[in-house]
Amino acid sequence: MRNPTRYLSAATLGICVLLAGCGQQLPSWRNDKLLVIVPDASQGAEAEFERELATIFAEHLHSTVELIPSPPNKIDRALRRHRAHLAAASLRSEINVSALHFGPSYQTVREQLICNRDHKQPRRLADLQGMSLAVPVGSAPEAALMEARANFSPLKWESRRNTTTEGLIREVSDGTLDCTVANENRYASARNYYSNLVATLDIGTPSKLAWAFSRDVDPALYKEAQAFFSRIERDGTLNRLLERYYGHNNRLQTLDAASFIANINQILPKYRNLFEEAATLTGIDWRLLAALAYQESQWDPLATSFTNVRGMMMLTEETADRMNVTNRLDARESIIAGAKYLALIRDQMPERIAEPDRTWMSLAAYNQGYGHLEDARVLTKRMGMNPDSWADVKKWMPLLNQPGYYETLKYGYARGGEAVILVESIRSYHDMLERLAPDATAFDSNAISYRLIEPLKRLLR
Repeated sequence: MRNPTRYLSAATLGICVLLAGCGQQLPSWRNDKLLVIVPDASQGAEAEFERELATIFAEHLHSTVELIPSPPNKIDRALRRHRAHLAAASLRSEINVSALHFGPSYQTVREQLICNRDHKQPRRLADLQGMSLAVPVGSAPEAALMEARANFSPLKWESRRNTTTEGLIREVSDGTLDCTVANENRYASARNYYSNLVATLDIGTPSKLAWAFSRDVDPALYKEAQAFFSRIERDGTLNRLLERYYGHNNRLQTLDAASFIANINQILPKYRNLFEEAATLTGIDWRLLAALAYQESQWDPLATSFTNVRGMMMLTEETADRMNVTNRLDARESIIAGAKYLALIRDQMPERIAEPDRTWMSLAAYNQGYGHLEDARVLTKRMGMNPDSWADVKKWMPLLNQPGYYETLKYGYARGGEAVILVESIRSYHDMLERLAPDATAFDSNAISYRLIEPLKRLLR
């Protein structure tokens, strides 16, 4: 007689193999932990954006979250094997992967062909014949190329494993690769580091980015994700996050970025310890203080404007007196006073204004005065927008120089547009410092990658 238990065990094993779930039991997302695949931290703003979005989703579920970094080509397999509940990894929802189920689209970005401006620049797909083109395997750029090949069958490229879009962009800048494909946000960020890049044409249709789930996703979890994206789109949270991570990407011109990178190596080492001292006194990131000082004076302690604003942090006489500065041209006095003044403004703001909006508005007030910032917030509220959101306030602050607006406000005329430019530029400089000047005790000028500096030298001659 056959042993029914034996055959039941064999059948169970077979089911386990088919489902690829045995030995990988997911915790309950309701009561235990939400496991989320995210981009590796090296992917910069994209990784930070997805990580914060996933964390907010976990809060929506009243659950804790564990973030699991993964390259894009391993995501579908990880979801099939139930190693995570979902992937928050800026995936192109048009990818035809039978194992994946996509949530609502939350961002639309163009996939662009990125090449070296010093070499041949293809203007159409046919121009790519004979050129080296590579993208990460399983990535949104690869999916865009597959779509483009439907319209131009000779199109060829190399799909690389164990690489990133950032790594391929660096190869294009170095000249070891002719072109790659990246979305417009990554290109905008990369231009700050590699001045010899150019986006020559769009590849395929714009990518609609979305979270991915396995095909057998818990319907209740998928429904929660739909409700979550509906809510954050409705209440403005999604727009604020997109603004926070991508809203300043196109602020710096090529020469601005080139000069800044060169000065990080040549000038910043002389003053970094002063910025770090000011950071210790105020709790403000030294790199933000350095970015503010660069925007104000290009790290020149003797800088003077025609309005007699002077020194590294470009202090007015009134502000210098208020902060007990005896010599505005002394670098240490200026940096510490400027940092304390910025902290004073930040602490003066209503507690309900959260970071990083609180910091961005503080910088605007540093430039124009706290009263004019308040006028801009009043105007923003009049227009039915959120006065506690920098993304909304910066839309209306430039109108402080127009009579029909400033005449109705308490503090009158101001060059509000100048403040917006200052804040957005500082955000870009700060992002670059986070990458190029790690937060270490001792500064090592050799730590800055000369791969980033060499392509910029020609622009500075």
